[in-house]
This record gives sequence, C-alpha cells and structure tokens, in this order.
Amino acid sequence: MAKTARDVMTPDTTCVGEDDSVLDAAKQLKALDVGALPICGNDNRLKGMLTDRDIVVKVLAEGKDPASTKAGELGQGDGKTVTVGADDSLEEALRTMSQHQVRRLPVIDGHDLVGIISQADIARNYDEQKVGELVEAISR
Repeated sequence: MAKTARDVMTPDTTCVGEDDSVLDAAKQLKALDVGALPICGNDNRLKGMLTDRDIVVKVLAEGKDPASTKAGELGQGDGKTVTVGADDSLEEALRTMSQHQVRRLPVIDGHDLVGIISQADIARNYDEQKVGELVEAISR
C-alpha cells in the first residue's frame, strides 16, 4: 500500500500564534530547534508558515522591532499557504513541494493542522532518485 502524508509527517503541530511577537516566535524556533513554524490564527486555522529567514529578511534587515512585530505579519500568511492533505499520497506531497519549491509542507486534515512534512521526512521514506529530484527542484 502506498504511503500517505500522514504516514511520514512529523506529527508535532506546535504553532506560533498570529498575534505572538516575532521575538517570541524566534524563541520558539530556538527551543524546538527548527527553522520554521506554522502560524495559527485565533480561529485555530493555519495562516501561514514563519521561517527563521523571514525573521532575518523581513524584520531585522528592515530595521523592524521583533518585540512589536506580529508573527501574522510575516511568512506566507496570505491565505495561500501551500499544504497537503493527510490522506494524500507521498507522491502528491513530493509534487507539491517541488512545484512550490518549499522545504516544509503543512499537513491538514479538513481544516486542522495535523503535522509537517520536511525534506528529511521525504528522504527517509522515498526512493533515492526522487529525493534527489526534490532537492534539485527546491534549490533552484
């Protein structure tokens, strides 16, 4: 039976709140030792993804105050966050990551965030050649 997104995802769905400061988000990234976190709205729905690079480029490099800038102002919080369904195939997740050139893909079940698929999750669970193609597509 083919693996699904649910089979390979990391089930930890720790979010940064859309009203949390970027400083608090950075502290969460450090504590969790990750490079990105989903941004969850007050309605518990996924609003986007916040990366460590977003903090550097969109806050620090622009001279903004990380203590007063809200996480919801960053990331891909434009309502167009790329996701994959929990029951979608691993092939679909791979295609989505390649097409949108993303390294981390939120996994949703209905409207609920249930996990994240990373490049490493794909690498551990998929054909080596396909993983190479994914890395090449994302790194363009």
